[in-house]
Amino acid sequence: MSRENREHYQVVIQAKDMGGQMGGLSGTTTVNITLTDVNDNPPRFPQSIYQFVTSESASIGTEIARIKALDADVGKNAEIKYTITDGDAKDLFEIITDQNTQDGIIMVKKPLDFESQRLHTFQVEATNTYEDPQFTHLISFKDTAIVKVLLKDIDEAPIFSKPFYVFEVNEDTKEGSIIGHVTAQDPDSAKNSVKYSIDRNTDVERTFNIFSGNGSLILAKTLDREMTIWQNISIVATETKNPKLNRNVQVYIKILDINDHAPEFSERYETFVCENAKPGQLVQTISAVDKDEPPRGHSFFFEIVPEFSINPNFTVVDNKDNTASILTKRSRYNRYKISAYTLPIIIFDNDYPVQSSTETLTIQVCACDNKGHVQTCSAEAFLLPAGLSTGALVAILLCIIILLALVVLFAALKRHRKKEPLIISKDDVRDNVVTYNDEGGGEEDTQAFDIGALRNPEAREENKPRRDIIPDTIFHIRKTVPLWENVDIQDFIQRRINENDADTTAPPYDSLATYAYEGNDSIAESLSSLESLEIDENHDYQYLNDWGPRFKKLAAMYGGDESD
Repeated sequence: MSRENREHYQVVIQAKDMGGQMGGLSGTTTVNITLTDVNDNPPRFPQSIYQFVTSESASIGTEIARIKALDADVGKNAEIKYTITDGDAKDLFEIITDQNTQDGIIMVKKPLDFESQRLHTFQVEATNTYEDPQFTHLISFKDTAIVKVLLKDIDEAPIFSKPFYVFEVNEDTKEGSIIGHVTAQDPDSAKNSVKYSIDRNTDVERTFNIFSGNGSLILAKTLDREMTIWQNISIVATETKNPKLNRNVQVYIKILDINDHAPEFSERYETFVCENAKPGQLVQTISAVDKDEPPRGHSFFFEIVPEFSINPNFTVVDNKDNTASILTKRSRYNRYKISAYTLPIIIFDNDYPVQSSTETLTIQVCACDNKGHVQTCSAEAFLLPAGLSTGALVAILLCIIILLALVVLFAALKRHRKKEPLIISKDDVRDNVVTYNDEGGGEEDTQAFDIGALRNPEAREENKPRRDIIPDTIFHIRKTVPLWENVDIQDFIQRRINENDADTTAPPYDSLATYAYEGNDSIAESLSSLESLEIDENHDYQYLNDWGPRFKKLAAMYGGDESD
């Protein structure tokens, strides 16, 4: 059977009893059969030759084409691996498998060049990654195809002969000297001419120039290796017919050292000799430095200036290790006579040309103790009392300054504590002013209340004017809430009291509030008997019965009776 021709089958099966004889019963069932795949089909390219076109400027890793070998199997039996087995472009191209589509992807492995080769031909082989052993002796599980890639020419920028250039130049090279050459050419078949220039962003100080025709690098300024050892610049090559096509290259210029600096003392020495020094005693060890860097390393030599070679006080001994020792030649130096000696020393180097310099060493004469420790180096110090060192004098001076400061502080405190009495004697009755650092509330604070009301009423001044505060805001007369006929006078008075108690604009002192009550007009117009000379029988006097109880209540409040 072949799964590739038919994958699914359906079979109907019948079962009969009684051995299948007449009168027996039967039943049927359906059986679905699916064939599983085996790797019995090799991959096959649908065509034997493939042709593709790509640009020579395609970068590394760029996909240029896809090919696919067909396999009738499914699943892992259809997985394919592609390889480039033969051809002149095996190093320029590579092929990988797309796991989703099983396509062979041809990619650029190395830069392409139309001028060197326009057509590349190679063979691609497709094989199954999994092979069934029972079919390997029957079927070849691989197939091959020829792939041809044609390159398209593009106008390219000039290419330098080297990826970078390194030049060496001595620091004493004269201006205008040629220190090196760079070369670039047009890679296209047209072979257009090229001109050269320096990227001035890399040569701001314009130390170098370049001849645009042949790429000769020229020194424009003198060099100093002690300032900088390397100079890094960028040179641009541009096609004359198409200025947009250009390419840069880095040029590294190493500045070689020459012996143009003399050696000198490695530091500033502060040298002294004790008055009680003995002959041959070490005074100072000196060393030298040089800004130059000779290839064999530094080697310095020390000696006294010939004019001072006969020196009765000191001598210079070269230690042959780039140091020298200054030794005494006698004893008993006297700082009263000579407080300091100068010793000129010549230092030589060993490079070509030999450089030398004269350094002067100043040696002070100092007073030392028995162990050689310096006590003082100035002759004026001996004018001070004997037995007092400089440290002792400084301590005494500090004590005097501290005592003076304490005296000034004590005097200031004493003056601060001394106060004049309020009354010097009993006969002195002059007014005394006592001040308090309390800040009052201002003018209103003294005028807000009349404290006379707190005194004995008998001692109160009768004619003292009342000093009330006039409110800042003008109070508007509150309109009296109209009362209905069934509201009695006590409720009215209580309401007015509550209104005054809750009023925040009332003056801040005891005051008298009067409440005038005037009822609504009566429907009887007048209760006076003076206006009723005769009784009207048709008149309704029911209002008398309504006001009777109220009159009684009013009479009781004011201590009267109904007649009142």
